[in-house]
Amino acid sequence: MEYKDIYQAISLAKYGDKDAREYVVTYNTGLVWSIVKKFMGRGYDPDDLFQIGSIGLIKAMDKFDKDFNVKFSTYAVPLIMGEIKRHIRDDGIIKVSRNIKEIAIKARSATDKLSKKLGKELSVKEIAEYIGVPAEEIAIALDATVVPESINASIGDDGKELGETIACKGDMEQAIISRIAIKDALCRLAYRERQVIILRYFNDKTQLQIAKLLGISQVQVSRIEKRVLQKMKKMIVGL
Repeated sequence: MEYKDIYQAISLAKYGDKDAREYVVTYNTGLVWSIVKKFMGRGYDPDDLFQIGSIGLIKAMDKFDKDFNVKFSTYAVPLIMGEIKRHIRDDGIIKVSRNIKEIAIKARSATDKLSKKLGKELSVKEIAEYIGVPAEEIAIALDATVVPESINASIGDDGKELGETIACKGDMEQAIISRIAIKDALCRLAYRERQVIILRYFNDKTQLQIAKLLGISQVQVSRIEKRVLQKMKKMIVGL
């Protein structure tokens, strides 16, 4: 179908026209790539950033109104850039495979679209049926790409840090010292060792779940965990 202009396509896309939505995304491919280029050289795959940026483009499409009196491209730029910046900011020290990231991106994009269309929260099964990926893989992907909450994160209205909440009364100084020691020990670990420990003890993953996420055997995970715990013990307490 031919559209009078981009704004007609956007209007139709907002009402569920898939062809119009695809047209708007294709029409603005150059815009997304122009923003992606600003983030090159930071160790991120350009295609991954493009997919992230496209999510921002879709959000701009859903929120845009001609009454804003601005060009759609002008309106979309900060949303595209914001989505990419958020991804880079939240991309912690746990690295997962590109395939898992792609599944997570597709799942979140599908959730945004369908939740708005259906007016309800979606189950993993519904998302799986929509994007054609097994529900188990989606659950693993979404869980693997969630950033572990920082021990320094503020929680509640009083602004207290998570570390302060966890620490026992009277042991605050020791808790802070321990926290610094653990952080230092983690930074000194090899990349794979750090992945295993954070997934195991910060994300509460089982050895089998970690094995699936990292593409290694459960036996390997068990050996790495045992070896690293001994190594960290020596680092922290000097035994």
